[in-house]
Amino acid sequence: MSIVTVQLGQCGNQIGLELFDNIFNDCQAGHRTTFSTASWERFFHQSQHGDFVARAVLIDMEPKVIRQNLSRPTKWKYEQASSFNQRQGCGNNWADGFCVQGPAHSDVMENLVRRQVERCERLSGFLPVMSVAGGTGSGVGTFVTQRLRDSYPKSFLVNHLTWPYSQGETVVQNYNSLLTLRHVYQLSDALLVQENDVVHRICGQLLRLKHVSVNHINKVIAHHLGAVLQPALTADSHGVYSRNPLGELVSCLASHCEYRLLSISSVPHIPAPSMAYSTFHWPVMLKHLRQMLASSSKMEEGNSRQVCERPRRLPGSPNVSLANLLVLRGKDVFTTETGDFGDAALYSDWLAPKDALSVWKSPVAFNKYEKTATLVSNSQALMEPLDHIVRKAWNLFASRAFIHHYSKFGVSEEDFLDSFAFVEQILSSYGQLGGNTS
Repeated sequence: MSIVTVQLGQCGNQIGLELFDNIFNDCQAGHRTTFSTASWERFFHQSQHGDFVARAVLIDMEPKVIRQNLSRPTKWKYEQASSFNQRQGCGNNWADGFCVQGPAHSDVMENLVRRQVERCERLSGFLPVMSVAGGTGSGVGTFVTQRLRDSYPKSFLVNHLTWPYSQGETVVQNYNSLLTLRHVYQLSDALLVQENDVVHRICGQLLRLKHVSVNHINKVIAHHLGAVLQPALTADSHGVYSRNPLGELVSCLASHCEYRLLSISSVPHIPAPSMAYSTFHWPVMLKHLRQMLASSSKMEEGNSRQVCERPRRLPGSPNVSLANLLVLRGKDVFTTETGDFGDAALYSDWLAPKDALSVWKSPVAFNKYEKTATLVSNSQALMEPLDHIVRKAWNLFASRAFIHHYSKFGVSEEDFLDSFAFVEQILSSYGQLGGNTS
């Protein structure tokens, strides 16, 4: 079944490009007829000339990034007619994107999506890729998500959200993030979240990059996302690669409407020059990944989490999961022991560990790594960064800073208060997984 990716804003379009490039190159490596066929059906269609064309819609209110994506020489391509841009952005204002730009161009954007859907013999669902910090990605992205839910109510909708640096990209990023989460959380079946802070540390500390660029960060995010979405064998697939990736992801991890935040961790991350001299052992990799899960860390070395002023979880308390998905790719994958991830200590007592843990496997190596282990977790791991966003936004709101920039587009103070209350409820719900309701 096919996934229609909707790339929104500068961040969404840059990550989308790296994701399709990653997937296409991964399929071309070696002779992988069954695997490649399943992957290409999922992410590409073939033109009349035999070119592989991404099942994607490109949307931005500024033309620069989309022009770069369309002109970049690759072995696959985007369809020129599947993009939409304007000459002026949303000024890092969620309200402009959601209340003005989105409705003004609704018909054009919906037609682009419809054309991609009609090319799919079997539609799995939609993958909007967006940032929560800026104006187009967050505001227009939220509007597009709403229209997708209205127009395709029976299709799966999984949003990939990039969270901003905690030290700030724009002064109103926490307002934009708050308003995005308020709406998208109710519309989407699941939210795949990746944090710029964490990915930046992976690039600097694990990949040994001296000068971390946006391109480096996007490549790591695309690696994580591709490791989850590429075809795999599930427990009941009977040796056939999974057909409905988004549906199976939601079924494994986000069947409860109050718990939709999914974090992604992956091992290993090896600098390119060291790859040829590195050895990979499943027991060691899985031990590291389990330690990362228990401590809410997203990195293999140490705990990457920075503690907030008043964390919702007690300091040092273990991370509690509602559900986890372990995706293993590479050599000897079918003889790998994953029992440690079924430890009851990792989970809330709402589900038996055997029902809370899912394992997908593929013998096909991923992205030049002999072995790759990726964990998608619906757990308390995102409570602290979410709490950070709420506190920063409240500090601005308490002094009514920048509120007039939103009110002139129709977002009132009552809308902000509703958003604060809604996100606080998310935090409270996740706090209850570990019996902590503070």
